[in-house]
Amino acid sequence: MSQLSEELVLGSLKRIIDPDLGKDIVTLGFIKDLEIDGGNVSFRIVLTTPACPVKEEMETQANEIVSALEGVSSVKVTMDAEVPQGRGIANNVAIPGVRNIVAVSSGKGGVGKSTVAVNLAVALATQGAKVGIMDADVYGPNVPMMLGTGYDQPEVVNGQLQPIEAHGIKMISMAVLVPPDKPMILRGPMLHGVIRQFLTDVNWGDLDYLIVDMPPGTGDVQLSLAQLVPVQGAVLVTTPQEVSLSDVRRAVRMFETVNVPILGVIENMSYFIAPDTGNRYEIFGQGGGQKLCDEYGLNFLGQVPIGFEVREGGDRGVPVVVSSPDSAQSEAFRNVAEEVARHVSIEAMKPELVVISRAG
Repeated sequence: MSQLSEELVLGSLKRIIDPDLGKDIVTLGFIKDLEIDGGNVSFRIVLTTPACPVKEEMETQANEIVSALEGVSSVKVTMDAEVPQGRGIANNVAIPGVRNIVAVSSGKGGVGKSTVAVNLAVALATQGAKVGIMDADVYGPNVPMMLGTGYDQPEVVNGQLQPIEAHGIKMISMAVLVPPDKPMILRGPMLHGVIRQFLTDVNWGDLDYLIVDMPPGTGDVQLSLAQLVPVQGAVLVTTPQEVSLSDVRRAVRMFETVNVPILGVIENMSYFIAPDTGNRYEIFGQGGGQKLCDEYGLNFLGQVPIGFEVREGGDRGVPVVVSSPDSAQSEAFRNVAEEVARHVSIEAMKPELVVISRAG
């Protein structure tokens, strides 16, 4: 008869193999706070993101494996997540409390970049992450409208701007610092100062992810952000048609030039499903995002269909992942959020592991 012990429990949990890494969750250090009290066993499985796509599967496996051990009368598995601190890049200084900065960018306007950034941020928050969004699109700041926060100026406490909160995330934008009808006339050095202020003079607090909605193109804001902070990675937004893809190619080269890893590509407005017939229409063509990824060896993070729900949610200040959680668009954004979180963890853990788990 085997005596129940930590060694026996951990040995059994080694049967759970990470699907991407090919290593077990014990070796990866996912098991924490293992306690055995008679026949009662409890432990935490700590992943590297709350937006883990195999979290429930791993919990079920752990329960079944440990419950089958001789002498076990009950098992309590707690699923948890500790998002790792992103790597520093060059001499950039990390923002206190902010673990990872993710830039959402596009080569051109009109591809729904801000919509993607907002719904990505809210989707991560609904899955348990601490998230902020910085509206760095200083010439066309739309994030406050999409979040329904209005244009009231943020409070200043102890010399720091307090981000405005909505739908579980923190937000700062040029749109809340100047009148909404005032044109944004800023040159390079002034842009650099605005980005610096948003990064260093805002009390972001404790964040797992700071999503930065970049202006379209490959100009001063992108360069300033890369020079000022350790951006963990960039997410590129495109639509399927060639005119959008050609501009995204420039963005790929720009981020490579400033040594910012590209986490992957999101294809927005991929297709439209007619609500009356259910027929699918590729309005802007098809396969462009995947083609771009194949061309440059990038990760394809997913497709987001076009739909009335997205536009209505943005106009009302309620992102579609909140206003229509059961819609095809919401499901797509949640899937994309999981992929983004996964690849952020890959980059964050690279100094320790060459590859990191899909579970993290």
